[in-house]
Amino acid sequence: MDDPVELLKSLVSIDSVNPDLVPGGAGEAEVAAFCADWLAARGFEVHRVEEVAGRPSIVGIARGSGGGRSLMFNGHIDTVSTASYDGDALSPVIRDGKLFGRGSFDMKSGVAAMMVAAARAKAKGVRGDILVACVADEEYASFGTEQVVLRFKADAAIVTEPSHLELTIAHKGFVWFDVTVQGRAAHGSRPELGIDAIAKAGRFLTALEDYGRDLLAKPTHARLKSGSVHASLISGGEEVSSYPAVCRISLERRTVPGETPESVRAELQALLDAVSRADPDFKAALKQGLARSPFEEPESAAIVKALDAAATRNLGHPPARRGEPFWTDCAILQEAGMSCVMFGADGGGAHAASEWATVDSVNRLADILTDTALDFCG
Repeated sequence: MDDPVELLKSLVSIDSVNPDLVPGGAGEAEVAAFCADWLAARGFEVHRVEEVAGRPSIVGIARGSGGGRSLMFNGHIDTVSTASYDGDALSPVIRDGKLFGRGSFDMKSGVAAMMVAAARAKAKGVRGDILVACVADEEYASFGTEQVVLRFKADAAIVTEPSHLELTIAHKGFVWFDVTVQGRAAHGSRPELGIDAIAKAGRFLTALEDYGRDLLAKPTHARLKSGSVHASLISGGEEVSSYPAVCRISLERRTVPGETPESVRAELQALLDAVSRADPDFKAALKQGLARSPFEEPESAAIVKALDAAATRNLGHPPARRGEPFWTDCAILQEAGMSCVMFGADGGGAHAASEWATVDSVNRLADILTDTALDFCG
């Protein structure tokens, strides 16, 4: 079990489908218990964080001898559905240098590598504390990491989401909004009385599409380029023979560093105001939903330098830098005051019918994370 690939097999074989994504999903309880036992057997101080019943996160701590910097490894133990997987999602198999199974790439490969790396660094001895956070719920709302950072902090963190052994120092955020367009209900035979909320919503959707094109045409970030926007859900009307009184549109706005929920709200409100000026019958309300901040870590950060040096030694070349279009727990860790970077295994098929991590990259990842911990923690 000190072999990261063997540990990965064990993790993949445990069903940990996120129940907020798939009603009735197994959740993280069994895989969390496995991680807790594995860490305890290697002398880690083990803590269970479970603000949501049956959805625990595990934090293992290897106390240093004193005087060094502390480092948190962070990886999520929940997965997306196994129902869409082609074959047995929970029976890991190695074929052509790839380990197949649900969660093998996203991201039990990173969890296995960071657990082994922390145990190796602990055995060699470091001055700073090493924390291993195996967290719940990243695939839905990330309450696992949110709960962990309320109780545990470190000088820096490495999120081991898959990155193809490349160093991720930036990613996009997002903010969700609901737009409720108001019409006036009336019988379909009385057009002089009704205002069609769905038709009015079409004016906004056209303006939203133009807004999205403008965003893509004007990149504002060197690595992540530009934000984006799309309409995700729409509902309205009650019956074919009536004018709909309400039409609701849910949309997502992906953000880059420098953009905030407040700045996005102002842009969307300006869009609604412009439509209203062009059509006096157009009335709509804007409501913000879930928001997650974009993330960016400077190249000069100590954890970036330590990870870069360890990767260069192990790979034989400096790792490429990445900026990701998706969101990760890096942003939560950074907002909690931890310098953060993302670095994980190679592979593919995240959320797809076939998913795999390359065996070589899992071994290399464990080696690189071990060297980084020894260097950073002293």
